[in-house]
Amino acid sequence: MDTNNLNNLTISKMNLDDLTSIRETLSTDFDNFWNYSVFKSELENPNSIYFIISTDTEIVGFAGIIVVFDIADITNIVIKKSYRGNKLSIMLLDHIIDYCKKINISQINLEVNSNNITAINLYNKFGFKQVGLRKNYYSNGDALLFSKIINK
Repeated sequence: MDTNNLNNLTISKMNLDDLTSIRETLSTDFDNFWNYSVFKSELENPNSIYFIISTDTEIVGFAGIIVVFDIADITNIVIKKSYRGNKLSIMLLDHIIDYCKKINISQINLEVNSNNITAINLYNKFGFKQVGLRKNYYSNGDALLFSKIINK
């Protein structure tokens, strides 16, 4: 990883060309549980909005939401393994919240594996509150349901 590139990060809406450029590395570099076809379907869904965070030379992370009426569900926030620990997920989550405010979303929901302490800490830092639990939802743990009210 070239940390000099971290000074030139940009966040933009993801398109199919972006997905194609990371296709070969989805499962190895990003730990993504979605394969290319599922992800492609998500991008083609008019209710789904995905963002990428990029250096000058590569996509280093992405995040998505699904919007239904005035509620957004975060589908994922994923950072390339070699770039983790650089607060990029903070930048993406901050961008998602700002975007949701601009389009008059009133609430953002998400679920996270109960074993993913890093993500849980991130959501707590941004004021998300745990509102539910799905026992044994993941093969290795429960799903914690979080929510954040915005634009009140």
